[in-house]
Amino acid sequence: MADARRRLLVDTDTASDDAVALLMALRHPGVEVLAITVVAGNVPLDQAVQNALYTVELAGAAVPVHAGCAAPLARPLRTAQFVHGEDGMGDIGLPLHGRTPAPGHAVDVIVETVRAHEPGALTLVTLGPLTNVATALERDPSVAGRLGGIVVMGGTGDAVGNMSAVAEFNVWVDPEAAARVFACGAPITMVGWDVSRKYATFGPDDAAALRELGPLGTFAVEIQATLEAFAAAETAIAGFDLPDPIAVAVALDPAVATDVRFLNVMVETSGELTTGQTVVDHLGIAKRPPNVHVVLEASRERFVRLLHDLLR
Repeated sequence: MADARRRLLVDTDTASDDAVALLMALRHPGVEVLAITVVAGNVPLDQAVQNALYTVELAGAAVPVHAGCAAPLARPLRTAQFVHGEDGMGDIGLPLHGRTPAPGHAVDVIVETVRAHEPGALTLVTLGPLTNVATALERDPSVAGRLGGIVVMGGTGDAVGNMSAVAEFNVWVDPEAAARVFACGAPITMVGWDVSRKYATFGPDDAAALRELGPLGTFAVEIQATLEAFAAAETAIAGFDLPDPIAVAVALDPAVATDVRFLNVMVETSGELTTGQTVVDHLGIAKRPPNVHVVLEASRERFVRLLHDLLR
């Protein structure tokens, strides 16, 4: 009998919320993760690779992890280690070293894996800057038409940013790459930071409930240590939020997204105050064709239930 599981490629800049998202994808019984490709973003590339390899081991999975681009297309790398810790995983002393990634550059893996499957058979989930994906599309533009979809954790649907007044981190790090991906013609679903800010925050009681799930739930909480400290000092979030897990949840269960609108989204690459903004034309004023399915609302209950089920 043919394997009926959905097939995913996951591109990540593995830090604390990415690791939780990877566990969700790797442990979902209806999903096959074909490969994990890694990009620099939250942490430098080598650290992100080690974090991904550690997480795959923790999940008990046998999925190849491939290193990709170490810097954005046209800018120096700016990491989020001040948020996620120097090691990206909360600086709690995990053994995040000494593992060897699978051979092959992430960009080649994306292109070759998509080519090897029937059109529409794969969904690409992106959890970091879009450098690997943009480079793959430049190398082979047909990738856009062969993908079943791209679920992007990036941008913001309400113009409230976490790296500037209007820019979210993943797009802000490499806006040129994001602009290329958003214009590629693939079916794109954007799960912005606004979705996480509104529906995926975890206070003390929520964290306690995760710990009660067992070792993976405890891991999911403990690696947020520096994120939680940053949030307490610098933001209005009490506890921590999980942007990448709610994006993966939408990929695993589209019903998690309760308000999705097909809108035109452009990426600002040169504004003095707005570089990295995802400019969402909610009212169609610019008269440009829609290109992105923008998630504006989500079911927190459905997301948390899925998260618990997969980490238990």
